[in-house]
Amino acid sequence: MTEKYAVVVIGGGAAGLSAALVLGRARQRTLVVDAGEPRNAPAAHMQGYLTRDGMPPSEFLALGREEIARYGVELARDRVVEVTRGEDFTVVLAGGRTVRARRLVVATGLKDELPAVAGVAERFGRDVLHCPFCHGWEVRDQPFGVLASSPASVHQALMVSQWSKDVRFFLHTVAEEELSDEDLRRLAAAGVEVVPEEVAGLVTENDRLTGIRLADGTEHARSVLFLAPRAVPQTGLLEGLGAELHDTPFGAYPVVDATGLTSVPGVWAAGNAIGFAEQVVHAASGGYRAATAIVGDLLMTDLDAVAQV
Repeated sequence: MTEKYAVVVIGGGAAGLSAALVLGRARQRTLVVDAGEPRNAPAAHMQGYLTRDGMPPSEFLALGREEIARYGVELARDRVVEVTRGEDFTVVLAGGRTVRARRLVVATGLKDELPAVAGVAERFGRDVLHCPFCHGWEVRDQPFGVLASSPASVHQALMVSQWSKDVRFFLHTVAEEELSDEDLRRLAAAGVEVVPEEVAGLVTENDRLTGIRLADGTEHARSVLFLAPRAVPQTGLLEGLGAELHDTPFGAYPVVDATGLTSVPGVWAAGNAIGFAEQVVHAASGGYRAATAIVGDLLMTDLDAVAQV
């Protein structure tokens, strides 16, 4: 017979593990299905999470998996390939296993697509970075470069000037005419130098970034490069269930309420599954909120069923 769980959590990152911890402690039979592809895997450390500042992401997840196991939460190293909705949810795993769940938490996150510039992918998470709040302190006062992907990259160039006063903004494939007068005034006020040429690749020495090479062959000495990956939300399962999505500058994400409940009854979403800017601490909080809402929802459903007998 198909195994039945109170909740299946799809995704074993900070959001999914946090939800599973709360559900396990609330005595809900819970299964976490984790494909093992965390968004922050390239980073050596995570920052800004109180009491966990500087911890390697892999260590954080390992501790989380140990914690949920204490409360009987099961973990499947697998991938969910299909979810259908009936009286309960039927969840099909890539490995061939099929389970049922009364409620779902979707914490599938997103994928980062990097600019097609030679050397960027190899150094991402090391000295090619995307978030100054995550990494700015560690690289403070070094010569920064910022690679534009659109006129909106001006915001990133301005933000990183909080951590270094030596910032060069490489427009790459963005035309200078696409920047507004306000953009140019703010860049000048922040002391950010605008470099209009296209970037051809990175220059490294002894496995360290040392410069940015332009298409015309000139090089700019830089030891850090910030950029903005293109966020690709992993919404396939939610779309298959008919969840309502809303468009953002960073892709289409599910419409959720304050607890993470989607437009599909019984389905919650948390972490980067609901937005591009969710950091680890936000994801953990979102998983917690979703789990507490699910516990209450299941309880009231069961009590109502008894009362109507």
